[in-house]
Amino acid sequence: MAQEQVRIFDTTLRDGEQAPGFSLRPSEKIQLARQLDTLGVDVIEAGYPIASAAEADAVRRIATEVRRPIIACLARCHPADLERAAWAIQPAAQGRIHTFIATSDLHLKAKLRITREQCLDAAVDAVRYARRHTFDVQFSAEDATRSDLDFLCRVVEAVIKVGATTINLPDTVGYSTPDDIYEFFTEIRSRVPNSDKVVFSTHCHDDLGLGVANSLAAVKGGARQVECTVNGIGERAGNAALEEIVMAFHVRQDRMPFRTNVVTQQLYGSSEMLAKLTGQGVQVNKAIVGRNAFAHEAGIHQDGVLKDRRTYEIMSAADVGAPWNPLVLGKHSGRHAVQKRCAALGFEIEGDELVRVYRGLMAVADDRKTIGDDDIIAVVGAVRRAAAVPAEANEPFDAPATPVPAMHESGYGHGV
Repeated sequence: MAQEQVRIFDTTLRDGEQAPGFSLRPSEKIQLARQLDTLGVDVIEAGYPIASAAEADAVRRIATEVRRPIIACLARCHPADLERAAWAIQPAAQGRIHTFIATSDLHLKAKLRITREQCLDAAVDAVRYARRHTFDVQFSAEDATRSDLDFLCRVVEAVIKVGATTINLPDTVGYSTPDDIYEFFTEIRSRVPNSDKVVFSTHCHDDLGLGVANSLAAVKGGARQVECTVNGIGERAGNAALEEIVMAFHVRQDRMPFRTNVVTQQLYGSSEMLAKLTGQGVQVNKAIVGRNAFAHEAGIHQDGVLKDRRTYEIMSAADVGAPWNPLVLGKHSGRHAVQKRCAALGFEIEGDELVRVYRGLMAVADDRKTIGDDDIIAVVGAVRRAAAVPAEANEPFDAPATPVPAMHESGYGHGV
């Protein structure tokens, strides 16, 4: 099956940075923009120039220094926003103005306090203005997935007629489900007569934990640009995570025959850089880039992955540039993993000595949850010292009052 190209539109520096606690200094934004270039994203949304003079300057500097990807910036359908955006991207090798206005009745009435016709006029005027400064204009219908479909189709058709080249239909508040999103994109594309002249884009928030699933559904529905952020950072619960979307395409080609330009081996490094710059760590069980993404504690998993990684890993840590640390020792680990880790530390142990070391380490794990190399060295030393004195001195490492199940000791215990 032929692969189709999907653009990756990274909005870490704009939507991601809007999240509380994730703000970046201009120099940090430029550093991260360079890494996003190395990562291979197609579009970098560098910021929101009207927000401040420093923000506008940072966007312009990124546009000046980062030459391969498209450099985009956000602007409301207001003349001042659009003028500042045009100035900020002017030095770019490929510059894009991304203008937006809400189209849902809720936003029109409660927030903007304008009519549908005023909304339509503002959208058309903004796209016309932007086209005078760049051929690459993206229009976003904020809160698109909660908008009246007939009105949304009118807006989309109108902005395409005046020059929009990308149409973004965001699930701004993360309300939709994958079925909703698939049907939504399919219907919009079928109802808008000039829809074949533009690229449709999806921008999904994670309020229900469905940001990535909705993004993938949008691609199946015809979107060919995905807006996402490194580590899934962003407003409220965040955006769809870039690394998860890219690796979903990479791993599941059988269901999603799409390709991106992302260099997957740069995913982990990009995640680490963002965490360092923002001071906000990644949750340990985060898919693809979390500390535990390629780690195993359960004995049955450790035994399997040591024999063949594919038993419990659907991708290689090397594929995303992450360290592979399969042997995290804890109370669920088996003897095989303990023996392997001891060997890595220079201790060749087997037989009765392995049983005693194993039981000693499990006693440590019950107290400390995880076992470090210092613990292993201490327990091995204690077992070997005990072996040199009379048998009664060995009691600290005899079987506990409640024996460890034989299956667990052999490496086939907990954690299925």
